Amino acid sequence: MDVNAAVAALAAIAGVCTGVVAMLAFRWSEREQAKPTRSSLHTDAALPPGVDTVLSVLRSSAVVLDESDSVVKASSAAYALGLVRGGKLAVDPMLVMARDTRRDGEIRQIELDLPRRGAGRGDGLAVSARVAPLGSRLVLLLVEDLTEARRIEAVRRDFVANVSHELKTPVGALSLLSEAVMDASDDPEAVTRFAGRMQVEATRLTSLVQELIDLSRVQNDDPLEDAEAVRVDELVAEAIDRCRHAAGTKQITMAAGGTADLRVWGNRGQLAAALGNLVENAVNYSPARTRVGIAARRVTAPGGEMLEIAVTDQGIGISDRDKERIFERFYRVDPARSRATGGTGLGLAIVKHVAASHGGEVTVWSAEGQGSTFTLRLPEAGRERDRDQADRRNRSLVGPDEVDDDSDPPYETFTDETLPAPEVLP
Repeated sequence: MDVNAAVAALAAIAGVCTGVVAMLAFRWSEREQAKPTRSSLHTDAALPPGVDTVLSVLRSSAVVLDESDSVVKASSAAYALGLVRGGKLAVDPMLVMARDTRRDGEIRQIELDLPRRGAGRGDGLAVSARVAPLGSRLVLLLVEDLTEARRIEAVRRDFVANVSHELKTPVGALSLLSEAVMDASDDPEAVTRFAGRMQVEATRLTSLVQELIDLSRVQNDDPLEDAEAVRVDELVAEAIDRCRHAAGTKQITMAAGGTADLRVWGNRGQLAAALGNLVENAVNYSPARTRVGIAARRVTAPGGEMLEIAVTDQGIGISDRDKERIFERFYRVDPARSRATGGTGLGLAIVKHVAASHGGEVTVWSAEGQGSTFTLRLPEAGRERDRDQADRRNRSLVGPDEVDDDSDPPYETFTDETLPAPEVLP
């Protein structure tokens, strides 16, 4: 009997141990299942009804925290910004704010600069975080990415500051010159000299205001609303005629060449302004008794036929450092020379916007002391672009993407001996 009792006791103890182990295993399994995942960091039952649906359509990065600061729900945007890592909120200031809100129920908001995931030093994110209670034990964190808005605001501030400076310069000069004219009323020669200076400053002010209007127009208008098939020959002739007087004063020869009878689809006024700015810059930055060439050609691109209009000069050239910024508003390679020629620093910015709005681009090749080539690349109008034709052209033409050496200009630099079939226009 004693042996049987001992065996029964041992069996009972083993049963109790097995039950305890099973219970612990079950609790551990439940805890593992309750751990947050990337798509759903908790069961949907932990959220109030409808909240999950609302969070899924929000543009903001959303994170829901429970009373233990564990992430119950997080949107994919929150992971992309690096807010959630390992089921926890990874931004300490936001975590502190969430705890304070859970304690007193008050809504809080803060703006922070966060390091960008995988980015270099100084390349950060500007975010706005707002925390509010969600029910009795949950906290909702909404985060807005303000990086792009901050960048646009900085561009706007710089633009306003540059405009203010550029406008004050000729206005101040006109004010001083008018006082000088009044003081020199008894000296006809001085009056004539000051009046001539006033005309120069007035012309410069008019050009600046007009280019500001043009830049605003190309940024806001849709060029395809009034689009038409525009002959490239006519655009080139108009640009040459626009700069004929300035070129004649410096004895600069302007030559037009390349493929004839090409057409581009777009807004005629904007295209004429863009090409005119390129030709005008070529004339202004070229020494006397040199040559400016304008050549057009058709090239093959993955999306179909494109047209390239290249403006080449024998001017002072552009350094590599300046080439990265020449399309910025009000940026001048040589400020003193630009002011002397009446340049506003907006011409190339207008060219860039016109090219982009027409589905094209503008590029530059330049070498100091050798000259520059600006190439306006635009889609061709009225051409069949089926696959068979594209294959034939790809076999017979060399596209711009096949150029291996970036140090070579996209077009042959014009010299006194070489010019591709030009029509010389004095």
